[in-house]
Amino acid sequence: MRLQSTFRRIAKAVVPTIICAILPAGAFASDLAFSVPPLDRGFQLLYNLDFDHAHNIFAQWEQNHPDDPMGPTADAAGLLFSEFHRLGVLESQFFELDKRFENRPKLSPDPQVRARFQAAIGLAEKIARVRLAKNSKDEPALFSLTLVNGLQADYAALIEKRNLASLHYTKEASGWADQTLAVNPQCYDAHIAGGISKYLVGSMAAPIRWLVRLGGVAGDKQEGVKELKLVADRGHYLAPFANILLAIAYVRDHDKKHARELLASLRDEFPANPLFAQEIAKLDAVH
Repeated sequence: MRLQSTFRRIAKAVVPTIICAILPAGAFASDLAFSVPPLDRGFQLLYNLDFDHAHNIFAQWEQNHPDDPMGPTADAAGLLFSEFHRLGVLESQFFELDKRFENRPKLSPDPQVRARFQAAIGLAEKIARVRLAKNSKDEPALFSLTLVNGLQADYAALIEKRNLASLHYTKEASGWADQTLAVNPQCYDAHIAGGISKYLVGSMAAPIRWLVRLGGVAGDKQEGVKELKLVADRGHYLAPFANILLAIAYVRDHDKKHARELLASLRDEFPANPLFAQEIAKLDAVH
């Protein structure tokens, strides 16, 4: 009996590996999709621009986990990404020159998407604060508040051109990120707040940077890049987003080699997203 039990254990461990080796690649693609955690799958769909499918996954998660703030937080992220895509916000040429960024136009957000975005933000904050009232070290609640403030900072700055409001949200996001990392130093996604804040503020003209620092928001481009690299290398949901931001940073710094490497990696990982191939073509057209 003991020998039979041993053979069963060996078979359970080895047979799936053998089957995977001899069947055609992709034979289990549909099953593997279901094995990916829902929120992970939703974020993958966002990076591939499949916003409707991602929204359905996040909505189902909210329904099944009404006390988890990450459901509405992820939904808010999806709505922001969809507006970024519609308005061309993430095209690296938009950021290439500081002067162009400073003179960027105020965009026209979709009012329905904006209402849904604000509703998702409000729900995430409500759930997170209820959880923090019970446990001030609740990691999902702290991380959710990090993200929702970062999302609001991005919406205010990049769509509405409300720079002061964006700085307020940026400061809030950094504060929640510090608390998140104090609870769990391995929550690498939380570094996205500090990375964006330090890079953007560090990119400002010296007098403006000085004024911003008086408001409690410090900036250092190199430190910002360092934190974004940490998210890109060890992050979870936001590793691809960190790589997008790093590619933009490399383009701004005229580091074509590293920008192209990152964009090529993103293109291969998310083939349904044409942005990365388009930006590679722009880089290759510059001699």
